[in-house]
Amino acid sequence: YMRGTVTAFSPFDARADAEALRKAMKGMGTDEETVLKILTSRNNAQRQEIASAFKTLFGRDLVDDLKSELTGKFETLMVSLMRPTYIFDAHALKHAIKGAGTNEKVLTEILASRTPAEVRNIKQVYLQEYEANLEDKITGETSGYFQRLLVVLLQANRDPDGSVDEGLVEQDAQVLFRAGELKWGTDEEKFITILGTRSVSHLRRVFDKYMTISGFQIEETIDRETSGDLEKLLLAVVKCIRSVPAYFAETLFYSMKGAGTDDDTLIRVMVSRSEIDLLDIRQEFRKNFAKSLHQMIQKDTSGDYRKALLLLCGGDDE
Repeated sequence: YMRGTVTAFSPFDARADAEALRKAMKGMGTDEETVLKILTSRNNAQRQEIASAFKTLFGRDLVDDLKSELTGKFETLMVSLMRPTYIFDAHALKHAIKGAGTNEKVLTEILASRTPAEVRNIKQVYLQEYEANLEDKITGETSGYFQRLLVVLLQANRDPDGSVDEGLVEQDAQVLFRAGELKWGTDEEKFITILGTRSVSHLRRVFDKYMTISGFQIEETIDRETSGDLEKLLLAVVKCIRSVPAYFAETLFYSMKGAGTDDDTLIRVMVSRSEIDLLDIRQEFRKNFAKSLHQMIQKDTSGDYRKALLLLCGGDDE
């Protein structure tokens, strides 16, 4: 059951699309409108077929052509749409941990929000594509409890959802309460183990019970008792346990709120969720931020970049 805004286009003709794209980029000046219309209205599998037809017909690489014909954020968005789905997250992580300075925000966003099955897939693809162990790469670039929680999430061994044991819920809630609110300094390890390994349905009950015991939302405790990258990762994990679409709605909101836009995040989330749950993300956005995602993109971006993002967004929730 998918809640994406982008679905398979029908009737689909990969060769016709390849020809239209070639024509749009050939000669003087590029017809950006044609490029963005085609690429935002085909799903990723179809875009791969178009790239293959493009090479067959013209002996040219579609992605290379896009890179040489387009510029700026619009180029980044179109090239991101062309990245095969299965490699998207592995590629984002590879770029988050290479060179000077690690992009902790990308590690946090991906590893907090992906399912155990998705994380196992990312590790496998990372090994195949980059001939490197993702966990080794991440541990080499991070430290402390932030690193430990990332490693726990990378194990992808979260308990599967099943019937919830109320006794265990009570116990976990008490342990978190003692580790957080009642102690001088926080017992981070307890937070890491419980938040990183218990099932989603179990943790949702733990959060309710925690509120009953302490009078605080668990997010408030994390906010007060931890800081820096660890705090951001713990909060992301908690938010994703509560609701992945709500987490991404908030991520999109903050990528555009205030001065300057975090375009990398905006592009990454819009592209990676467009075939999964962007309809749900739009719903949460409307509910939590008193405006629609469509309106915020409209206000915050411009040009062909804006046109393409609005098409991916797929509608306005008035």
